[in-house]
Amino acid sequence: MAQFKEVSQKSKLHPKPEGLTLQYGTAGFRTHAKHLDHIMFRMGLLATLRSKKTKSTIGVMVTASHNPEEDNGVKLIDPMGEMVTALWEGYATQLANAEQDSLLKELKDIIEKEDINMSEPASVYVGKDTRPSSASLSQAVLDGVSSLGAHLKLSYYGLVTTPQLHYMVCCCNTHGCYGSPTIEGYYQKLSQAFLQLTQNALNRTDDQKRLLVDGANGIGALKMREMEPFLRSEMQVVLSNDGSSGKLNHMCGADYVKVQQNAPQGMNMGVGERCCSFDGDADRIVYYYTDSKGCFHLLDGDKIATLISTYLKELLTQVLHHMLMAVTVCCTKTGVKHLHHAAQEYDIGVYFEANGHGTVLFSKAAQKQIQDLVKDPNSNDERKRAVKLLESTINLINQTVGDAISDMLVIEAVLAIRGMSAQDWDAIYTDLPNRQLKVTVSDRRVIDTTDAERRAVSPEGLQDTIDSLVKKYKSARSFVRPSGTEDVVRVYAEADTQESADSLAHEVSLAVYRLAGGIGDEPKPLH
Repeated sequence: MAQFKEVSQKSKLHPKPEGLTLQYGTAGFRTHAKHLDHIMFRMGLLATLRSKKTKSTIGVMVTASHNPEEDNGVKLIDPMGEMVTALWEGYATQLANAEQDSLLKELKDIIEKEDINMSEPASVYVGKDTRPSSASLSQAVLDGVSSLGAHLKLSYYGLVTTPQLHYMVCCCNTHGCYGSPTIEGYYQKLSQAFLQLTQNALNRTDDQKRLLVDGANGIGALKMREMEPFLRSEMQVVLSNDGSSGKLNHMCGADYVKVQQNAPQGMNMGVGERCCSFDGDADRIVYYYTDSKGCFHLLDGDKIATLISTYLKELLTQVLHHMLMAVTVCCTKTGVKHLHHAAQEYDIGVYFEANGHGTVLFSKAAQKQIQDLVKDPNSNDERKRAVKLLESTINLINQTVGDAISDMLVIEAVLAIRGMSAQDWDAIYTDLPNRQLKVTVSDRRVIDTTDAERRAVSPEGLQDTIDSLVKKYKSARSFVRPSGTEDVVRVYAEADTQESADSLAHEVSLAVYRLAGGIGDEPKPLH
């Protein structure tokens, strides 16, 4: 077939290094950018096949999120803006690791297994982040898409945040019901909902509208600048790490702030001022402030989930006061795809990882009920107000994926409506002192876990060691899990004091290093 002839010819421009194997993980493929050219070309091929199979628009995002600037990555976006299915993750790995002379065989194997009609039209949206390597790597994706290009609609959006591409894919496949599939459509939908919500906040001062934002020297900073005019005077953003100087994610960004529990470089924080950090592709956010004693306070994904959940519960109580309402806590494996699937089982599912990646999902039934209540002529004033707030909140939330910009606007609106400061928010509950560390290992797959990643099954003896270490400290817990994106093991520890949490985290890190094939220097004590 002529199509495959073009694939064969173009694939020679994007050759696979012999012997290199990579796996499509939690967030797609991620590694040093120099290893990714052939991967990008092949993901362009796979996105085209996925589009033909689903008869829908598929997204391809070139980004490595919170990874260092020299890394890059790619992930596919399914029709409703969600992550690609587990089966197709397997196809991605299969296609990525095919040696050059067997690429066509693997491609035809996927077509045959999925019974794909190659005469079906295809539609693919492609976006990239600000990494220096993203320009050439996104071109490799475009080459892959176009080499299977009969009956093809290819839209290249260039510089976008990851959540913006997820949003636009969903808008396209819902034929505009979710919104307009353009960057301006994204800004308009979110800003209109935000402005409607903040009308319900009385007597906001300029200080209350002021927010310090760390853009991680990434795409989120660029897009925040573009969005500011849409927010009019309802938010006063002071942007630092805006990409004009400094490296992406270096000493800044949500992951740095969360792990170091310290403010990013380049941000001048006043006492009590609300501050937040995006990550490199703007799908994570964490908040923080310093108190009058100079102590740093982190408001992470757990705090965000609590703020939004309590706000929604208040509104639902006002709207559905005659109905039973249950709040359930569900634990899943780490990874947004696991949380997203679990949240879909509820009428309203609020999910956030501690790293600040999360969103809120509303079932179709819940959305319809809220829309019907908006039109109900028999509602009293309190109920009407609560229903309108719910409607605007739904419009402000990017339900396709965690979105730092959308989440930031939701948080700012909730704080304004409830008249809360960062300190008030922090006081909803008190975290036990904790520490998160990571240990570099030769192969993260040696760690296997169970019980939603709260118990280590392998290597042998590791969980027993963790259990004995935990017993040394009061109110203590510790978990380890392999990263989904790099050869590191993530260690979490909490205890009754920060000193104890730091000590436990260090001891568990040493156990991981010694039992799970640590490389480089042994982990050193934090104090």
